[in-house]
Amino acid sequence: MTQVQVFTFNPFAENTYVVYDESGACAIFDPGCYEWKEKDALQTFIKKQGLEPVRLINTHCHLDHVFGNAFVAHTWKLALGIHRDEQPLLERYPEVCRNYGIPNVEVSPMPGYYIEPGTTIEFGNTRLEVLFTPGHSPASLSFYCKEDAFVLAGDVLFYESIGRTDLPGGNHDLLLESIRNQLFTLPGETLVYAGHGPSTTIRHEMEDNPFL
Repeated sequence: MTQVQVFTFNPFAENTYVVYDESGACAIFDPGCYEWKEKDALQTFIKKQGLEPVRLINTHCHLDHVFGNAFVAHTWKLALGIHRDEQPLLERYPEVCRNYGIPNVEVSPMPGYYIEPGTTIEFGNTRLEVLFTPGHSPASLSFYCKEDAFVLAGDVLFYESIGRTDLPGGNHDLLLESIRNQLFTLPGETLVYAGHGPSTTIRHEMEDNPFL
């Protein structure tokens, strides 16, 4: 069975996810750990659970989701995986941090490989289907686990809300299309792990999300 551990990190209250199963292999999604105590919390959990990180993945490359990329990549010798069209955001990350007045950031490594929509990410006994969900950012990806009925949705869909689209590369109409065509086609009981805030379900958002 695939399990998901959430950590809420950095001043943006971003959700970092460790996805793991009984094999001990795990993937770290959107490491937002900025302060050392946050990095220590992530590392301590992985050690206590006896996990072996084998994947580092960004759903998208806004600054709050990549603060910990360098730490994770260096600590566990992992290559970063993203959608290729998110790379311009990643390259501008240090500049964006300066614009926000955020000091002492570690420059993220560039991607070691690109993740293609429609493919499957595999580690241990876990299989995650890659969904293309742009709109909040140019090429956001979501990751769906059919066997255990959850999706990592990044900043696309939140509890009774949706991702903002006023940042560079955002597109409101495209975001709504992504949600309706990629996420709302999943079973209603699918648990949605969002990039900020609490988890929700596809059914709840279809019925009660005021933006949709």
